[in-house]
Amino acid sequence: MKDNTMRLDHVVLWVTDPAAAADFYEKAVGLEPLRLAEYVNGKAAFPSVRVNEHTIIDLSPRASAERMKVLPGSADSAGHPVNHICLSLPSDTFDALRARLTEHGVPMSEIGHDSYGARGKAPRSFYFKDPDGNVIEARHYA
Repeated sequence: MKDNTMRLDHVVLWVTDPAAAADFYEKAVGLEPLRLAEYVNGKAAFPSVRVNEHTIIDLSPRASAERMKVLPGSADSAGHPVNHICLSLPSDTFDALRARLTEHGVPMSEIGHDSYGARGKAPRSFYFKDPDGNVIEARHYA
């Protein structure tokens, strides 16, 4: 039986260098890269990173924006500012992420408290940017 509950399948981020972005998301954020070897070998248009069993982040090269013909005007979205995406983590993984980002020299905001999200108020959250300037929020719920 298939679970057809609505959920977020993927987010596409425009990046300058998809392989470098995948490396950042693997080493600094701790997400598993997908199709990276295929991308590097020219057999996939872009790599992705896995957030969980249901959700991935596609790392699409900005250079491919002009070839986007799925929706008229979509090439204009390359570099269009999205405020941020948010990753919800268990408390210990939240702490490990913050430590990894510190280890990799990634600037971060101070820890905020009680920000509202999909599951109510999160006791702690913070923000950081990937190498392409995409803003990521990390949070955990009690």
